[in-house]
Amino acid sequence: MKIGMIVEGSYPYVSGGVASWVHTMVRQMPNHQFVIIAINPTVYTEKDMQYRLPPNVIGLQNLTLNEAPKKGRKRRVVLEDEDIDSLEKWLMFEEVNTNALFVMGDVIPSSERYFASRTFYETVKKSYEHEPNKGSFIDFLWMWRGMFEPVLRLLQQELPKVDIVHSASTGYAGLLGAYMAKSQDIPFYVSEHGIYSREREEEILKASWIPSFYKKHWIDFFHHLSRQAYKEASSILTLFDKNQHHQHEIGADPEKTAIIPNGVDYDRLSQLPVSEEQRPFRIGAIIRVVPIKDVKTMITAAKILEQRGRLFEWILMGPLDEDEDYANKCRLFIKQNGLENMVKLVGKVDIADYLPTFDIGVLTSISEGQPLAVLEGMSAGLPYVVTDVGGCSELIYGREDDPFGPAGFVVPPVHPDLVADRIEWLMDYEKERKHFGENGRKRVAAFYQQHHMIDQYRELYRAGRSAYGGHRV
Repeated sequence: MKIGMIVEGSYPYVSGGVASWVHTMVRQMPNHQFVIIAINPTVYTEKDMQYRLPPNVIGLQNLTLNEAPKKGRKRRVVLEDEDIDSLEKWLMFEEVNTNALFVMGDVIPSSERYFASRTFYETVKKSYEHEPNKGSFIDFLWMWRGMFEPVLRLLQQELPKVDIVHSASTGYAGLLGAYMAKSQDIPFYVSEHGIYSREREEEILKASWIPSFYKKHWIDFFHHLSRQAYKEASSILTLFDKNQHHQHEIGADPEKTAIIPNGVDYDRLSQLPVSEEQRPFRIGAIIRVVPIKDVKTMITAAKILEQRGRLFEWILMGPLDEDEDYANKCRLFIKQNGLENMVKLVGKVDIADYLPTFDIGVLTSISEGQPLAVLEGMSAGLPYVVTDVGGCSELIYGREDDPFGPAGFVVPPVHPDLVADRIEWLMDYEKERKHFGENGRKRVAAFYQQHHMIDQYRELYRAGRSAYGGHRV
């Protein structure tokens, strides 16, 4: 079976998180072929890859949101009244409509011609009249063009023929998946690790470059993309209950939604030999050194522990080149606090070399899905201190059907004092610390093993393709 996997701002150019999930999916299904469709804001090349593509990846198509489509694709060109009506309703967020996708992808000859047309002008004018808070019409017109030009360009690209299309998010990736599913009459699956439109909403509310009176319009745009993906999807997957509730709020049909948690290589990680080395109390963090992981909260918590006279080593593992400016700021922050001998950024390493030497793990992110890093540490028997974001609380305290008990502590984001308090408690109570670690290990064994995840997706692919009359399963 040939599967089109659509990723946005991720695999194979960014490591960790969704990219790690995609790489695992591809590697664990060698009997299927994959075509990776990577949507990115800028052009990437082979030298930018963070992963070596497995042999069953038979194609990699790179798309950028500002890239004009290649010529040669046939278009109907003439906009009928029905086309104009469905397109107008879609652009004004009045309804999600598959026909509007075909108009943008197969009828409009080019984004340049459409945005210079009377049809576009009249639609923008109508939307402007309904806008409750607005600036100048010219600004509004350019906002519209900036919002919808990437959509047209994306849908007008030459796209591969596949048996199944699977998007690792909603957003532009989900929109492209919806279009491919309808145009090729194939199953379409959406897997959300974080809720894309809610993440964009948080970014927009903080953004200084968007006028305050247009922020709601941008927020509505990303929720609109999500609703279109949900409408066309055969199944809508996510990792944990809270995310599923958000999907329902945005507009996902509850009959289509299901939970497939992340999975890790429990057998390998749970059997790592315990280090007998004599050393100070050792804290581990498996992270990408980027702002969303809030590394500065870890460093501040380390300073609090140092001021309390605690002896420890804090090892931060993960790539340092995704946001070099932030990584340099973290290095400087460590130096300013005099923690060079206690807090160490070791870069991208094999975590199996480090996990057996740690006493606990810590994650202080301000946003997460269901972090693989925590599952990996729990597999090795580490208790965790995590922030209450995404599915972290569920990993530490368990779901309703979970009999194992706590695997650590959950604290609010950006509270280094509470992080330090919980670490100090785990330092002082060794028996309870080991019990928490064992609870976490049992939880991963029961619910979060890699083969659990792969088996569910493999069956989803088989059933979906069979239902659509596929013969290459």
